[in-house]
Amino acid sequence: MSERVLIGKVGLDGHDRGVKVVARILRDAGFEVIYTGLFQTPATIAAAAVDEDVDLVGLSMLSGAHLTLAPAVVAEMRARGCNAPVVVGGIIPEHHHQRLKDAGVAAVFTPGAPAEELVRTVRAVLAAEGA
Repeated sequence: MSERVLIGKVGLDGHDRGVKVVARILRDAGFEVIYTGLFQTPATIAAAAVDEDVDLVGLSMLSGAHLTLAPAVVAEMRARGCNAPVVVGGIIPEHHHQRLKDAGVAAVFTPGAPAEELVRTVRAVLAAEGA
């Protein structure tokens, strides 16, 4: 059985080319990928994560709201009893990476991350979580 990964865009960020590439990379690596589409809220991402019984949630964030929205997604998921790890990718300054990790984000990806690194990191996060 393949791991189920939910990929979402939170907030008003309307750029979806990169997230679609990531979804395809993960699908081609053997993951079952659920893409929620644009303009989601932390609550809709959390609800989809619970409804789809996912093993991992990936957030694509290019709007600069990552320090607000990513922790809100993590909190909403935990409030709903979903303990799936959350990874975040996008335009995220290096000095924000630790703050995101302190807020419960398992990994941070920046533009240009190689496909192999993405797949390897997602698999490592899942292995660490026991998925």
